[in-house]
Amino acid sequence: MEQVWSIRLIRFAALFGIIGTFIGSQMSGSMDYSMRPIHAHILLVGWLSVFAWGIFYKVYRVKYKKLVAVHGWLSMLGALGLTVGMWLYRFNPFQLNETFVMILVIVGGSLLLLAFLLFSIITFLTVKE
Repeated sequence: MEQVWSIRLIRFAALFGIIGTFIGSQMSGSMDYSMRPIHAHILLVGWLSVFAWGIFYKVYRVKYKKLVAVHGWLSMLGALGLTVGMWLYRFNPFQLNETFVMILVIVGGSLLLLAFLLFSIITFLTVKE
């Protein structure tokens, strides 16, 4: 289970890395830094944190395998929900309902918070080799 989620999280992180660096390049080239908070969250949450979790699952075995899957889903949904929600909140190019957009940001951030909390518990539930 850990190996499956390891590569899944690393691939997800790689996509966030590409998106984050592309946004950084666009901001630099256009001298328009309005995407700074979104860019930072994409790289710190979507790239760095998710990548680190993927590496953790590559290195360690976890006692309760179902927690790995729960953590993986919380991580991906939280990172995606938070960053897409932030982008929609800042720019709202589709003229979505403001309440819906705010709920997306809150739910995404809450899922991500749960992912961080669950990960901290999982680190104490590793199997000794």
